[in-house]
Amino acid sequence: MCATATITNPPYAITHHGAVNGVTGSCHQLALGDGQSVLVDCGLFQGAETSSEGAGADRLNITFPVDQVRALVVTHVHIDHVGRIPYLLAAGFRGPILCSQASAVLLPLVLEDALKIGFTRNQTLIDRFLAQMRQQIIALPYKQWHTAIAGDPGLRVKLSPAGHILGSAYVEFELKQGKGKQRIVFSGDLGAPYTPLLPAPKSPYAADVVVLESTYGDRTHESRKDRRKRLQALCEHAFGNKGTVLIPAFSIGRTQELLYELEEIIHKNRQRPAAPGVNWDDLDIIVDSPLAADFTAGYAQLREHWDNEARRKLAAGRHPLAFEQLTTIDDHATHLQTVDYLARTARPAIVIAASGMCSGGRIVNYLKAMLGDPRHDVLFVGYQAAGTPGRDIQKYGPKGGYVILDGQRHDILAGIHTLGGYSAHADQKDLLNFIGRMRGKPKQIRLVHGDDSAKQALATALRQRHPLTDVLVP
Repeated sequence: MCATATITNPPYAITHHGAVNGVTGSCHQLALGDGQSVLVDCGLFQGAETSSEGAGADRLNITFPVDQVRALVVTHVHIDHVGRIPYLLAAGFRGPILCSQASAVLLPLVLEDALKIGFTRNQTLIDRFLAQMRQQIIALPYKQWHTAIAGDPGLRVKLSPAGHILGSAYVEFELKQGKGKQRIVFSGDLGAPYTPLLPAPKSPYAADVVVLESTYGDRTHESRKDRRKRLQALCEHAFGNKGTVLIPAFSIGRTQELLYELEEIIHKNRQRPAAPGVNWDDLDIIVDSPLAADFTAGYAQLREHWDNEARRKLAAGRHPLAFEQLTTIDDHATHLQTVDYLARTARPAIVIAASGMCSGGRIVNYLKAMLGDPRHDVLFVGYQAAGTPGRDIQKYGPKGGYVILDGQRHDILAGIHTLGGYSAHADQKDLLNFIGRMRGKPKQIRLVHGDDSAKQALATALRQRHPLTDVLVP
């Protein structure tokens, strides 16, 4: 469903082309009174939302005219925010793609991989698309105003750190309106405070309208200290069972944060065993994803964007993304050998592999080989969309259920765990603080990018705290 709501302050309107009935497919259009418009994100639908959004329409197609779209602003490079960019360019969009400096480096990596998986293996076509896209990318430094539409000073844009993944940003637009100005903020995906490697997001000074994500608008995460303790305890439990911990994780963001936390656990516990006969120094941590390995290298190269804590570790000679126990797997043959080896042996290991929702990628082979063995554990550290195998494992696994993988039934006997605290998304408290810390409170808040229950819970909380603000759920 494409939802449109009328803003009480013409001459602009906001149309949502995704992330309305769920959390994927983010794409929002800010249309000005003269017919020109800008897009904020152009993401892919995932899971059940591939059919629920759009009433059965092909969710890869761009279903709105692009002839008056003058610019695309990218909040961050997760596929549910950028996955339809190839189709946007195919529909004729040739305007600038505005993003942060780190996102400008990472975006081609994301879309090259997405094209290979979902569109074509023809490298010539892929290279042609990437060359075109690179011509359109304009990297913007954080916290500086820029003209959003070339030749039109009436609309300015500013990116500020969102703390979600490296390069993530929330977007502020400043629209001249007679002698006054309107401020419109698109949150993108906001991160939780104390996310590894990333500085926490700081609220804008003021806004008239805020389009706010609500992924975890109905819950509160545990603290970073508590979740690290739980991660360590889960690892020790699995190693005591002579099993493997399988972590389905997005190649960018979550994988790097987990590596950072695991390095800290190993560093602090070198003098004590992880389990009887197992030392932390002997532990194998396996990143089985070429894309994740590329992103991890990219994170390392972009260390000037890390937070102060991570920089202090580097200065002390520690390498939180490239430590001794870490192994990366590139080729498919080695991947299959590793799956077989870990399924047969009692070698303690942690495997981080994509996809984060178990809907494809190398994690599926691990799950098929190990879900039926109670020695092993599966740890979810990110949101699982309805209709994905990850959601089914998370929901039915603790009840002794089963999941369908590659068309076959697999019983779930492995331990199933969720550490919500490792979500890269802000929780309800953080989202309320994002609004509450604005000096000038918004007249209107529009909630997107969340399940119905999350949006309704957040809407209720916002209305209680800000009774003069109009809170809409498109």
